[in-house]
Amino acid sequence: MTPTQHPLRLRGFRLLFLGRSISTLGDAVVPAALAIAVTRATGSSGALALVLGCAMVPRLLLLPLGGVVGDRVDPRLVALVTDLVRAAAQLAVGLELLTDEPRLAPIAAASAVGGIASAFAMPTATPLVAATVAGPQRMRANALLASAANVARLGGPALAGLLVWTVGPGWAFLLDGASFLVSAALLTRLRVQHTPGERRSLRTDLLHGWSEVRSRDWYWTSLIGHGVWNGAAAVLLTLGPLVATRQLGGDGVWIAMTQAAACGVLAGSLLAGRYRPRRPVLVANLGLALYALPLAALAVAAPAPVTVAAYALAMTGLGFLNPVWQTVVQQEFPAQVLARVTSYDWLLSLAAAPLGYTLAPLAADAWGSTGPLLVTAVLVALACAGTAAAPGVRRIGRVAEAGSTASAEVTGGRPADREAPAGAVGRNPTIRS
Repeated sequence: MTPTQHPLRLRGFRLLFLGRSISTLGDAVVPAALAIAVTRATGSSGALALVLGCAMVPRLLLLPLGGVVGDRVDPRLVALVTDLVRAAAQLAVGLELLTDEPRLAPIAAASAVGGIASAFAMPTATPLVAATVAGPQRMRANALLASAANVARLGGPALAGLLVWTVGPGWAFLLDGASFLVSAALLTRLRVQHTPGERRSLRTDLLHGWSEVRSRDWYWTSLIGHGVWNGAAAVLLTLGPLVATRQLGGDGVWIAMTQAAACGVLAGSLLAGRYRPRRPVLVANLGLALYALPLAALAVAAPAPVTVAAYALAMTGLGFLNPVWQTVVQQEFPAQVLARVTSYDWLLSLAAAPLGYTLAPLAADAWGSTGPLLVTAVLVALACAGTAAAPGVRRIGRVAEAGSTASAEVTGGRPADREAPAGAVGRNPTIRS
């Protein structure tokens, strides 16, 4: 692949792009449909919390193990198997919801199975992009994936509403299950070269992955900032609707905020495909610090247009960070540890959100919403902007120029001859947020 060749001209990346885009659209339909379905079936918010917890807890517990498996085994095979498992889980939920009296236990069990599968699937995303696209074009590839995912998330709730009110919420889950089957079918045609690292004990592999994280100040300091951001996002999502409804003009303000946020994330991912800052991690983390703006706007009950605009700007920072972060991680870490370091990233990101969801209502009940929102705004600004103090954050250079130039082209049949993706073990970047 030449440095100017578009990633979608590579058959391997096209297969990956189509599969991920289709399954993301299916997933985007599920949250709204799940809330409506469980509420209809049980009339209890606690039942919905139980179903969500059944998916979240095993995902958190098993993510590090998923990272080890993703590095030991061909990540394409792991992604394919987990797509099939998640398809079965979603189809099972869909069929249960199509019955006259859906039962909570099978839905919760299927959610747990899906959560287990996602713990093994999530760490494979970064290695698969690194294996199908060469260094100079990974930023564009990651931006394309992020943009497609954000478009799916924009349209997903509307599609969910259409399905729920026409044929029932069960069909939303059947659609999601079918999307995973399509993704799995596309992955069967993808072949990537996988060079596993030295086989060691599970404990040694986990510790080795953690040592890779700990040895890079840009990575672990950024993960702290990203974790605080996720906790702050949980606070905003918990307290924001109440403030918007009671003080800013009603439910329509919150709806406008969520739509503006979705548009902001999409705009940020599109920007990441075109703008190449000299210090990508520094710029991206400073963009995350903008999340302090909507938190502060809600805290002081700023006018609705100001709050909506602040939220859109803050989420543009998130949309920009995600593809930039993934590209830098693919550039800076050896291919043999990508799944493990990604799993630690996801673990911190996912673990921080429940903390925000738990503490925000307790703090609001004790002191009102203004104090918790202002404190959270200060924390997220300090944590994300404070990463600039780490020398590695300031040192990481432009990804389009610093990445591997080795060809990573794969085909639908035999893998093309190529070098392994470059990564420097000694170099001192979610979720990603």
